[in-house]
Amino acid sequence: MSDWKALDAFLSGWAQRQHVAGYSACILSPEGEVYTRSGGVITRDGRQPDADTVYGIASLSKSLTALCACILHDEGRLNLDDPVSMYVPGFRIPGQPDEAVTVRHLCMHTSGLPPMEVLEWSSAMNTTGRDDDEDTEALKVSAPNRMETIEQVLEYIASCPHPAVGAPGEQFSYSNEGFAVLSYVVDAAAGIPLEQFMQERIFAPLGMTRSILDNGTEKARALSGGNFTSLFSWDGERQVCDDGWTLLPPFRGCAMVKSTARDLAAYYRALSNRGMHEGRQAIPRGAVECMLGCAHPLCEEPVMCMGIYKSAWRGHVICDHGGALHGVSSKGALFLDEGYGFALLTNESGAALNEAMWAMENAVLGLPLGESHEWYTPSGKAFSAPGMLEGTYADYEGLPSVLTVCASPLSARQDDTELTLVHCGGLRFMALEKDGSLSNRLLFHIRGGRAWGVTVGSRIFLRE
Repeated sequence: MSDWKALDAFLSGWAQRQHVAGYSACILSPEGEVYTRSGGVITRDGRQPDADTVYGIASLSKSLTALCACILHDEGRLNLDDPVSMYVPGFRIPGQPDEAVTVRHLCMHTSGLPPMEVLEWSSAMNTTGRDDDEDTEALKVSAPNRMETIEQVLEYIASCPHPAVGAPGEQFSYSNEGFAVLSYVVDAAAGIPLEQFMQERIFAPLGMTRSILDNGTEKARALSGGNFTSLFSWDGERQVCDDGWTLLPPFRGCAMVKSTARDLAAYYRALSNRGMHEGRQAIPRGAVECMLGCAHPLCEEPVMCMGIYKSAWRGHVICDHGGALHGVSSKGALFLDEGYGFALLTNESGAALNEAMWAMENAVLGLPLGESHEWYTPSGKAFSAPGMLEGTYADYEGLPSVLTVCASPLSARQDDTELTLVHCGGLRFMALEKDGSLSNRLLFHIRGGRAWGVTVGSRIFLRE
């Protein structure tokens, strides 16, 4: 039996701990809407949110874009195993033939593209309406151009100074640039812009009347009827509010959708139901199967399908994804084949949403709200070969991030943060901060007696 009042209190406490200015949560079940909750504010003057407030959703956009590609594949208008260069002729990765990287690789973040600066350059050079911090100023200085066209993105990818993280199809490493390119693949295959295709084939059939792919805010604000959030961030002492929405002209299907908790819960429920919505096949079943079905492995550790993760937990198949931009922290989830869709949207920068989403899922399952779904668990044993891990690894997504690993005692430092490494079996480690909180999950990649790279969260850092 779900205790919705207890969930109300849990989310209120979570929002306070995370300094979330405003949030909206929604759960849809096979019977319909079973839960909505909103709290906090969405404007300087204290307007309160509801389930129909329009927020940015950041990287939740990726599964929508991947689903567009899967619909086109299901209808024979695109083959996921076609080379990307068939649709975007300027796309190439250094050291690989034009035919090597496929549309499927982009959808699954396995193209070999390394973490790179392009999205952060595009944001720094094109976003207005908020004060620049030191990082933004540094990005503006290092940017080779405004990164406002796909041609500029493709030119940088083709001459990228950072080595590939593997051959196409070999390694998973999250790539915003890959989904920027995927947006233009959909354009070419559909014969109409991604924005129009997404509206006609996903938003309209699912009744998502307050959702739009809008690289800016003008159309989204008009759609919202004024129920549109401002953006907030916590500077350590106070909330700062602005309306400087991130602008990323070439990164359309990567991060630019605006939506509501109610609309997104309907979307995730439709995926749970293999494309069924309100008793009809609104999204082709084959497209949903292609996106997250049995072709993708199922295990306790989340596996990237096409723009969305899938994992097994307590006999349920959970698919989910999160998103983050300035003034945006978002999370969406579903129980596959059970008819449940979940959405949690906030207007806060850098909020941690796992705890709150797990509580929403636990409420449906009748479990203690605070029960963790964490998939990394300490092995209780010392790692046998710490010397193989010792070294310096770097990521160049925006400003460089450097992870330095020491063998004795086994520990790490990421940028200015000291970390304790806790072995979790195999080559997996929890990286814990001094207060015991989880900083990140690490997965080392070893060849020839030493680690050549380490997956930090979802990005591969390469040995320097």
